[in-house]
Amino acid sequence: MEDDSKPLLGSVRAGESYTDSLEPRGRRAFHVEHRNIVDDAPQERVSSEASIMSSRIHYYSRLTGSSDRALAPPDHVIPPAEDIYVYSPLGTAFKVQGKDGASKNPSIITIFAIWNTMMGTSILSIPFGIKQAGFTLGIIILVAMGILTLYCCYRVLKSTKSIPYVDTSDWEFPDVCRYYFGAFGKWSSLIFSMVSLVGAMVVYWVLMSNFLFNTGKFIYNSVHHINMSDSDFGTNGSERVICPFPDTHHHGSNVSVSLLYVSGGNSSTAVFDRWWSKTNTIPLYLIVLLFPLLNFRSASFFARFTFLGTISVIYLIGLVTMKAFRLGFHLEFHWFEHTKAFVPEFRLLFPQLTGILTLAFFIHNCIITLMKSNKHQENNVRDLSLAYLLVGLTYLYVGVLIFASFPSPELSKDCIEPNFLDNFPSSDVWVFVARTFLLFQMTTVYPLLGYLVRVQVMSQVFGSHYPGFFHVLVLNIIIVGSGVLMAKFYPNIGSIIRFSGATCGLTLVFVFPALIHMISLKRRGELRWPSAVFHSFLIVLGVANLLAQIFV
Repeated sequence: MEDDSKPLLGSVRAGESYTDSLEPRGRRAFHVEHRNIVDDAPQERVSSEASIMSSRIHYYSRLTGSSDRALAPPDHVIPPAEDIYVYSPLGTAFKVQGKDGASKNPSIITIFAIWNTMMGTSILSIPFGIKQAGFTLGIIILVAMGILTLYCCYRVLKSTKSIPYVDTSDWEFPDVCRYYFGAFGKWSSLIFSMVSLVGAMVVYWVLMSNFLFNTGKFIYNSVHHINMSDSDFGTNGSERVICPFPDTHHHGSNVSVSLLYVSGGNSSTAVFDRWWSKTNTIPLYLIVLLFPLLNFRSASFFARFTFLGTISVIYLIGLVTMKAFRLGFHLEFHWFEHTKAFVPEFRLLFPQLTGILTLAFFIHNCIITLMKSNKHQENNVRDLSLAYLLVGLTYLYVGVLIFASFPSPELSKDCIEPNFLDNFPSSDVWVFVARTFLLFQMTTVYPLLGYLVRVQVMSQVFGSHYPGFFHVLVLNIIIVGSGVLMAKFYPNIGSIIRFSGATCGLTLVFVFPALIHMISLKRRGELRWPSAVFHSFLIVLGVANLLAQIFV
């Protein structure tokens, strides 16, 4: 009876990868004692054919102590998915409805799920990153980073298959890191995963402060009939573009510099500006709205609004297309010279773009989970590649159109902000709609991110997702406090994104996937110097990407 509690078959090596010998085609047979059957469904008598099949599987299981593939059970003795049963020695059986019977998504759904998961706040900073790198170099870096992060994501997806003699069907990437690197791998993957999540929450707080400020300003000016068209440095015309911080940028002679309102009293406006400040008051107002939501035991209610992310991205793409069509293209190519109105095509500030793109293409800590729901597992690599292609084209489309249509030489392209929506005045109705969409979407996503942080931290430290109200309260105070401080003293989402992206990308994108692949090849005696050089280069690239954020 003691032997019956052990796995039926060991895992054996098959070719270049390791597979469970019971799952040559993703199928698994089960056998438990009768006392472990707790289903209340009516019992079925086991047919003679099924009984013989079960006996064959038990017979082959006694022969798999060796790693010889020849002793693995042949495919014809393994039940297909529709014939998987739990067998009892008393002659009864129950149909198994496990993970293999769970609903699966077709490839198109899987591709767009990855696209929707990756499409975050980074899309607002892509034009800024291209400006920092230069137009030509920016496009090259975007394509190159997409390819490199796709390969590293592929290595993460395949990492569970490289572990022999262990059932890794329920493993995630942190479990793989723990297998190879012990406690260090477990805690470092957790910490750097928290960096990406908390960094995203900080960016959300800064952006929500920005969007709430501009939304309130739009409503106030509309109610009081205040025209702000001449209050900012920018272009004139129906499609107005502004330079929020003209003292730090180059600008041409056609910039409007009038600081007088066309209408409206200065006294009432001054009071409104004092109590409706983007950095002094708005970040504190958000505490009243969002802090109670973080303390909910479950975030399932907010998960119902995740579709708003897709709607927001689609609207942003439409907004960018419309603005580019109305503004036209303003491009002159100065490859190595710096002019008054145009940035060079190649700039030494390009690491800022690589940092942003590391987070923009970051999905490595959850790609295994996303791919488990794919209906056709043999298409995982193809679907992952198509998803990355779709994400890269989206970033490229938004970044190139905003950069190309920015109205230089009236304004220097150096005026492009880390959040490109800041280059449009609060009175712009189309941008107002975009900000309102994003504000509502982030209000629903923020508690979800907080829930993910709480689950990962509390489960690892205290062994429970909700160890107590006080524990959760302290964690939420730390998270919210960091968002408020950054929104007040350093509301630069471009820098926050690139630092958090380069930090979490160091381990979860570059170092751990490359090291795990080299170690697995080494253990199988298949590591060759071209592979060792290339994957070592990936590690160096990740370290250089993080260090470069400090010096640029």
